[in-house]
Amino acid sequence: QVLLVESGGDLVPAGGSLRLSCAASGSIFRINAMGWYRQAPGKQRELVAIMPTGGTAKYADAVKGRFTISRDNAKNTVYLQMNSLKPEDTGVYYCYASVHTSMYDLKSLNAWGQGTLVTVSS
Repeated sequence: QVLLVESGGDLVPAGGSLRLSCAASGSIFRINAMGWYRQAPGKQRELVAIMPTGGTAKYADAVKGRFTISRDNAKNTVYLQMNSLKPEDTGVYYCYASVHTSMYDLKSLNAWGQGTLVTVSS
Protein backbone atom coordinates (compact mmCIF):
# COMPACT_ATOMS: atom_id res chain seq x y z
CA GLN A 1 0.00 0.00 0.00
CA VAL A 2 1.06 3.54 -0.77
CA LEU A 3 -0.22 6.50 1.20
CA LEU A 4 -0.16 10.08 -0.07
CA VAL A 5 -0.80 12.84 2.46
CA GLU A 6 -1.41 16.37 1.20
CA SER A 7 -1.37 19.66 3.06
CA GLY A 8 -1.48 23.37 2.34
CA GLY A 9 -4.94 24.02 0.98
CA ASP A 10 -6.57 27.22 2.21
CA LEU A 11 -8.77 30.20 1.37
CA VAL A 12 -6.80 32.98 -0.29
CA PRO A 13 -7.70 36.17 -2.15
CA ALA A 14 -7.14 36.48 -5.87
CA GLY A 15 -3.51 37.30 -6.58
CA GLY A 16 -2.32 35.44 -3.52
CA SER A 17 -0.02 32.45 -3.19
CA LEU A 18 -0.17 28.98 -1.67
CA ARG A 19 2.22 26.07 -1.40
CA LEU A 20 0.88 22.53 -1.42
CA SER A 21 2.87 19.60 -0.12
CA CYS A 22 2.41 15.86 -0.53
CA ALA A 23 4.43 13.10 1.10
CA ALA A 24 4.37 9.50 -0.07
CA SER A 25 4.92 6.58 2.28
CA GLY A 26 4.39 2.84 2.43
CA SER A 27 5.56 0.09 0.10
CA ILE A 28 7.66 2.13 -2.31
CA PHE A 29 10.39 0.57 -4.40
CA ARG A 30 10.55 3.30 -7.03
CA ILE A 31 8.51 6.41 -7.78
CA ASN A 32 8.14 6.99 -11.50
CA ALA A 33 6.36 10.34 -11.30
CA MET A 34 4.57 12.62 -8.87
CA GLY A 35 2.17 15.40 -9.62
CA TRP A 36 -0.99 17.31 -8.95
CA TYR A 37 -4.50 17.16 -10.37
CA ARG A 38 -7.46 19.31 -9.47
CA GLN A 39 -11.22 19.08 -9.65
CA ALA A 40 -13.41 22.16 -9.69
CA PRO A 41 -17.08 21.92 -8.67
CA GLY A 42 -19.09 20.29 -11.45
CA LYS A 43 -16.01 19.56 -13.56
CA GLN A 44 -13.80 16.59 -14.27
CA ARG A 45 -10.46 16.08 -12.61
CA GLU A 46 -7.68 17.62 -14.67
CA LEU A 47 -3.90 17.57 -14.68
CA VAL A 48 -2.23 20.61 -13.12
CA ALA A 49 1.44 19.60 -13.15
CA ILE A 50 3.47 16.41 -13.14
CA MET A 51 7.16 15.64 -12.80
CA PRO A 52 8.69 12.30 -13.79
CA THR A 53 11.64 11.16 -11.73
CA GLY A 54 14.69 12.57 -13.45
CA GLY A 55 12.50 14.19 -16.08
CA THR A 56 11.02 17.51 -17.09
CA ALA A 57 7.89 18.92 -15.52
CA LYS A 58 4.73 19.28 -17.54
CA TYR A 59 2.10 21.92 -16.79
CA ALA A 60 -1.46 22.59 -17.82
CA ASP A 61 -1.65 25.64 -20.07
CA ALA A 62 -3.87 27.41 -17.55
CA VAL A 63 -1.15 27.41 -14.87
CA LYS A 64 2.03 27.89 -16.89
CA GLY A 65 4.09 30.77 -15.55
CA ARG A 66 2.16 30.85 -12.28
CA PHE A 67 2.61 27.41 -10.73
CA THR A 68 5.86 25.54 -10.10
CA ILE A 69 6.15 21.87 -9.24
CA SER A 70 9.17 20.53 -7.40
CA ARG A 71 10.19 17.30 -5.73
CA ASP A 72 12.40 16.16 -2.90
CA ASN A 73 13.22 12.61 -3.95
CA ALA A 74 14.96 11.82 -0.66
CA LYS A 75 11.70 12.54 1.16
CA ASN A 76 9.32 11.15 -1.50
CA THR A 77 7.64 14.54 -1.45
CA VAL A 78 6.19 16.78 -4.13
CA TYR A 79 5.35 20.45 -3.84
CA LEU A 80 3.22 22.85 -5.82
CA GLN A 81 3.99 26.54 -5.48
CA MET A 82 0.98 28.49 -6.71
CA ASN A 83 1.34 32.20 -7.37
CA SER A 84 -0.99 34.82 -8.85
CA LEU A 85 -3.96 32.66 -7.94
CA LYS A 86 -7.23 33.22 -9.76
CA PRO A 87 -10.80 32.33 -8.74
CA GLU A 88 -10.81 29.70 -11.50
CA ASP A 89 -7.99 27.90 -9.65
CA THR A 90 -10.52 26.99 -6.96
CA GLY A 91 -10.98 23.27 -6.46
CA VAL A 92 -9.83 20.17 -4.67
CA TYR A 93 -6.19 19.45 -5.44
CA TYR A 94 -5.16 15.81 -5.50
CA CYS A 95 -1.64 14.49 -5.20
CA TYR A 96 -0.74 11.69 -7.61
CA ALA A 97 2.13 9.23 -7.72
CA SER A 98 3.06 6.46 -10.11
CA VAL A 99 4.84 3.86 -7.99
CA HIS A 100 6.45 0.46 -8.29
CA THR A 101 6.00 -1.27 -4.94
CA SER A 102 8.62 -3.94 -5.61
CA MET A 103 11.30 -4.78 -8.16
CA TYR A 104 9.04 -7.58 -9.43
CA ASP A 105 6.15 -5.32 -10.37
CA LEU A 106 5.35 -5.44 -14.08
CA LYS A 107 2.98 -2.51 -13.80
CA SER A 108 3.10 0.64 -11.76
CA LEU A 109 0.53 1.53 -9.14
CA ASN A 110 -1.42 4.79 -9.44
CA ALA A 111 -1.75 6.29 -5.97
CA TRP A 112 -3.94 9.26 -5.02
CA GLY A 113 -4.14 11.49 -2.01
CA GLN A 114 -7.37 12.41 -0.26
CA GLY A 115 -7.37 15.93 -1.69
CA THR A 116 -6.86 19.38 -0.24
CA LEU A 117 -9.24 22.28 -0.88
CA VAL A 118 -7.99 25.48 -2.45
CA THR A 119 -10.43 28.37 -2.55
CA VAL A 120 -9.54 31.62 -4.29
CA SER A 121 -11.88 34.50 -3.57
CA SER A 122 -12.48 37.29 -6.07
